[in-house]
Amino acid sequence: MDAERCSWCGAEVGTGDGYRAFEPAGERRAAFCRLEHVVPWVMRGAHWSAGVLPDDELRDGLPARCAHCDGPLGDTGILAVRHRGEHRIADGFCSAEHLRAWAAAGGRWR
Repeated sequence: MDAERCSWCGAEVGTGDGYRAFEPAGERRAAFCRLEHVVPWVMRGAHWSAGVLPDDELRDGLPARCAHCDGPLGDTGILAVRHRGEHRIADGFCSAEHLRAWAAAGGRWR
């Protein structure tokens, strides 16, 4: 997959740029050109696309705890992956609402 469209604004999101969100249990995914686009996307109902987490998406494994509340992720967690060139930076969340709150606060760089 060379490029995707932002789930909020429709802009092209290249493979080495932007953010991807995955809900592995539901085999759902979303892409974002900017972290800020996660906020209105969740507020409007988090409309996912069908898709699975690619085998090569994470090199260091899945996070075990929520990046927002530090709670365990369990089977229904959401994974957000920042694409920076060849690098993949992953954070996990208990829910879409925790993903929204984390993104609204500036993500991991707050």
